[in-house]
Formats: sequence, structure tokens, C-alpha cells
Amino acid sequence: MPTPQNHPVPDLSEVTPAAWREANQQLLAKAVGEWCFEDMLKAVDTGEGGYRIDLDSGTSYAFRATVGAFGWLRVDPRSLTRTATSMLGNSIAEPAWDAQQFLLEAASTLGTDPSTVATYFTELSATLAVDAARITHGGETVAELLDLGHSELECRMTGHNLLVANKGRIGFSATDVRRYAPESAQPLTLQWVAVHRGLAEFRGTSELSEEAILARELDESTRARFTAVLEAAGADPQGYVWMPVHPWQWDHAVQILHAADIAQQRIIPLGESQDAYLPGQSIRTMANVGTPDRYDVKLPLKILNTLVWRGIPPHCTMGAPVVTQWLRGLVERDPFLTDTCRTVFLGEVASVTVRHPYLTKLPDAPYQHLETLGCIWRDSVTARKDADERVRTFASLLHVDHTGDAFVAALVRSSGLEPQEWLRRLFDTLLVPILHVLYRYGVTFNPHGQNTLLGYDENNVPVRLYLKDFVDDVCVSFTDVPERGAEPDGHDHVLPRKHPSIIKQHVMDQVFVGHFRYLAPLCAEQLGVPEKTFWSLVRQTILDFQKRNPELAERFAEYDLLTPEIPRYGLNRDRIVVTRYGDRALRHALYPNGTHPNPLAEG
Repeated sequence: MPTPQNHPVPDLSEVTPAAWREANQQLLAKAVGEWCFEDMLKAVDTGEGGYRIDLDSGTSYAFRATVGAFGWLRVDPRSLTRTATSMLGNSIAEPAWDAQQFLLEAASTLGTDPSTVATYFTELSATLAVDAARITHGGETVAELLDLGHSELECRMTGHNLLVANKGRIGFSATDVRRYAPESAQPLTLQWVAVHRGLAEFRGTSELSEEAILARELDESTRARFTAVLEAAGADPQGYVWMPVHPWQWDHAVQILHAADIAQQRIIPLGESQDAYLPGQSIRTMANVGTPDRYDVKLPLKILNTLVWRGIPPHCTMGAPVVTQWLRGLVERDPFLTDTCRTVFLGEVASVTVRHPYLTKLPDAPYQHLETLGCIWRDSVTARKDADERVRTFASLLHVDHTGDAFVAALVRSSGLEPQEWLRRLFDTLLVPILHVLYRYGVTFNPHGQNTLLGYDENNVPVRLYLKDFVDDVCVSFTDVPERGAEPDGHDHVLPRKHPSIIKQHVMDQVFVGHFRYLAPLCAEQLGVPEKTFWSLVRQTILDFQKRNPELAERFAEYDLLTPEIPRYGLNRDRIVVTRYGDRALRHALYPNGTHPNPLAEG
């Protein structure tokens, strides 16, 4: 399958000086804004929209910014200046654009250590290299992006909006980025292996057997070819679980960490399957573009990206089909979700779990070494959408092309609706199902921009919500909620129980802080909808839902989205100051650091 037309593959070695400078300037502005937002740096108000940061290194950065929702400073990249004392003793202000220099000068003020700074520098540099390559090579306009399918559009996105170093990918080489990163839009084929049943366990939802998965995912000739490989090795084909492996992972992790299993034929390589896949923004989840109705597949990668090692924990592979079965039961019994909203839950329907035979016996072994082999099959968007429906990630609304035009503006223009009416449709489509599940069942997802998708009609008007990534991201309140019925089990790792204040924080952080905070100013600039109006429309959507469901009044108070202050959870702060880069046995929980003013608290 060729690279999609008009989408050059970013080559990190072919970057112009101007593109490098522009990428740095944009990332510097993002770093200043986000690190101030997370209270890692203090911005002094100098009046008339001006601000200054004084660093312990003796350097100061000045800039202009507008104050957005939650107290966020939206920094103008072109306004940044740097002032440092020269050899002659006088202070000289100069245009500031070097994000790497800023990191080093801010390190002491941030309160981190040299080892963390050096590793974070690597993540920052990797992010800059990709951003600069994108600027050098250009890309489609947002009007052209309207015609792309879900998987192809995913390849045009630019990474996690909350995180500054959002394309760190420690473990990938420049060649790996070109071959496997989503922005390269390079289709890949998957290596398949047979894992002895003494090591591997298959699980599926009630309607899916192991044989059914293989029949759906592999054509008859491929299954025959793989069977012949096992028979030639003197192995019983029925004594093994078959599963795909990412080619990078097979080369860099599986053949190394599982060398003993391969040597003793507990793992037998079968060869490549025929279908082509495109990686999404998470890299490890891929959509089948060769046979789109087949399942998406989520595979572990032993790379560090956006805060964690991108393996798949065994408790996730084990629990995925169980959680999917339970959630589908809730949805199918709820006519409001099924018939009125037509919400789609992209279930994680089957999985294979493989535990390392030696390292699992090591107490407190770092999790990066324990999550190297396994897979999850998920419903594909193509198999669930209507024929005339376009499905796009929630995150795509924030995309801005090289001309400065926002994707959300292109969608609104093509819809023929007034901007405020289009936004009302968006908020109803997105928020009402999320609010319903939150208030009715005490359940929430991790509805960030990649996990949340929107279905659009032929006029690019939002009409329904798609949700995915359930296991380990679905949380339920530990309060008694009769509507939930019998839950899958009582183990926290399969279905985490949390306080209602934490449950509702998932919605606050992922939808409002993590997405609407950025969408509101885009709508103000490009659609003429003032930020205050934007947030009033969001608030009204919540109030209208509450008015229609008075029987849930106690839940509205329990999961209060309109409270004046919300806790601050800083992802960048967690990486640079709290967690740093020490190896851990488990992924850790975030802890709040202060509060933000909530723009939904006032009409």
C-alpha cells in the first residue's frame, strides 16, 4: 500500500534552519504556558498583557499572553524575548526561540536534577525533530483533511496537547520514526508467532472463540501457511496460541527477552500476515487498512512515550474482554444510549496474555520488562460506522494546518450551520452520553482526544459518540450504584474503584482542561465565538441534562462538574519533578498540586 498522496514522509535529517527555529519557537511558547499552568514556573504580570518569568539561572523570559480558561496563559510565540546579563554586565533582551536552551536555564527553578533534565532533553529534541520535519515538508490544508478516513486523518495529528515533549519515543531511532511513527503514515505488516499454551492464554467475549478470531483475522491460505510452519517444526498447531507482534517489538524486545522460549520452541515465529496496518497516535494501536472491517490491534512496544513505557500489562490483556462484555451489557440494556444517542462502544473483544517465565518471579521488577508480549483485538471504526458517516477523533478538532487554519473551522464552514449552533450539536453529541454514564452509573472512561471519537453526517455535523480504550481506563465509583448491576469482579486491577471526586475528575481533566481549554480560543479566533460564550454553551449543556433527569439530583452533587475550583493534575510536572525517569514496578497514580478556577462555575 503506497504512502497517501500529498503526505511526504518526515525525514528527520532533512530539516531547514527556518523550520527548526519555528518548531522551537512554538514549543517554547507551549512550554512556558504549560509549565506556568502547572505551577512549575511563576509568571509575573507586567501589565497590558505582558508577563515575565525570572529563572534562578539569572535569565528572564518576557512574553505577551492572553488569559484563558482555568487560569491558563496562552503565550504568543512571536512575543518571547530572553534577557541575560552579558560579559559587560548589562542586560540585553533578544528574541527567544530556543526551547532546549530554555529547559537547561529553567532546570533549577523547576526543581529537578541533571539526570532528569538530560533524559527529558532527549524527549524534547525528538519532539522538535518531528515537528521541524513536518514544517519543512508541509502537508495538506484542513480543507483537504476533510476527505480523509479515520486512520489516515490520525496520521496527520501532532501529538498529545497537554504534554510538551509529546513525541519523545525513547527507544526509537530516526529510522524507526520514519518507519513506524504515525506521522510517517507508512503501512506495516505484522509478525505472527505461536506461543505454547504453557505461556499464553487467550480470552474473548462470549461470542468469540480463539478459532473465530483467527478465521476473522487471517485468510485461509495464511492459516494454512502458519500451520505448515508448525508442523515442519514438529509442533502441534493446537498446542499453541497464535498472535501478532509488532515488527519493531519482535526485533528489539521479544527475540532478546524471550530468547530462551524461542530456542526451546515455546515461541515459534510463523511469518507475516498479509494485511497492512496504520498506527494511531498511541503508536501501539493500529488500524487494519488492508481489510478495514477486521479488528484494530493493540500491541506492546518497549518505548517510553508520553509518561509511560508503552507495553500492555497482563492484567489489561486478561481483563479486556471481561470489561467489554460488562460494558456492552450496560449499554444494550439502556435505550437512551442505544436508541437515542446511538453511542458506539468499540469493545476490546479478545486478547492474548503472555507472562515472562522468569522475570514475573522477580519481586518489584520494573514493569517495562514485564509487558513485552501480548495483544488486544478491538472493534474497528469501519466495521461499526454507517456507510455515509465520517468518524474522526475528538483531538482532530484542535489541528491547525501550515496556513494557520483550524480543522474545527473547516468543519463548521462545510456544515452550513452558524458556529454557535454547530458547537451546540458538538456539545450535545459529546457530553450527553458521557454525562449519562457518569451520573446514571457512576462510571467514567478516560475520554481524552484519542479515546473519544465523533461520528459526523454528510454535512460534517456531529451526530454521535464513539468511545474506546476501556480496560485500565474505565473507573467506577466505590459508592453503591444499583443501576450497574453485577460487576465483573472485585479486583481493582480489572475494574478500579475510586471516590466520586476522582471519577468526575476524569471528565474535567480529559474533556474540559485537556481539550476545551485549547478549543475555546480557536473558536474565538476563527469562528467568532467568544470564550465566555463557548463555556456558557458547555455549562448549559450540563444544566439541560440535569433538568431532564431530576431523579439523579443526588448524583449531580456527588459528581459536581460546576464547582468553583477543581484540583490541578500536572502531567509535565509529574515527569520532570515528581516521577522523573526512575524504573518502577507499577504505573503510578497522579496526585493533585493546587487548584484551578473552573470556567463552568459561572454562567
